Amino acid sequence: APLEYVGVNDSFGESGTPTQLLEKYGLNAANIVEKAKIALKRK
Repeated sequence: APLEYVGVNDSFGESGTPTQLLEKYGLNAANIVEKAKIALKRK
């Protein structure tokens, strides 16, 4: 099964609301859906 990595790159932490941080680090629902679509295209 093809995989796409979703996670936080090695960087200094920042402060903000949970929503802001999820967006900043690409961990929001839209980004996860996009990664899943990329993985499915390679299947």
